Amino acid sequence: MTYRKVNYEEVEQVSSAMHFLSDPLETERVGVTVARCDPGWNSKPHDHTDNDHEEVYVLIEGNATVIVDDEPVAMETGDALWIPPTSTRQIRNGNTESAFVLVSAPSIADEDSNGDEWLLTGFAG
Repeated sequence: MTYRKVNYEEVEQVSSAMHFLSDPLETERVGVTVARCDPGWNSKPHDHTDNDHEEVYVLIEGNATVIVDDEPVAMETGDALWIPPTSTRQIRNGNTESAFVLVSAPSIADEDSNGDEWLLTGFAG
């Protein structure tokens, strides 16, 4: 089989919101998490300095605030937020349920470039 499939609802929920999909999907270079956040739920503040992973938070349902280095960033459905590895981040959910897809990975910039270009530029199709 050349692919792996999992339904996030079948993956054990951690911290009463997070469904970590990387292990069941056996990913090698990317972390994928679905976060279904109950009203008033907050994640723990953290960064990814140790593993040098940048993250993208995509809000697919509801409204929430992501605190990045003590700065609140209001998020609404459809917003995507890039966060560098060294920045502290925390999800703070409002009064209604929200849902995020969180993607993390080490930088894939071409080592020969000046850091402004991506080795991969998009999906074919």
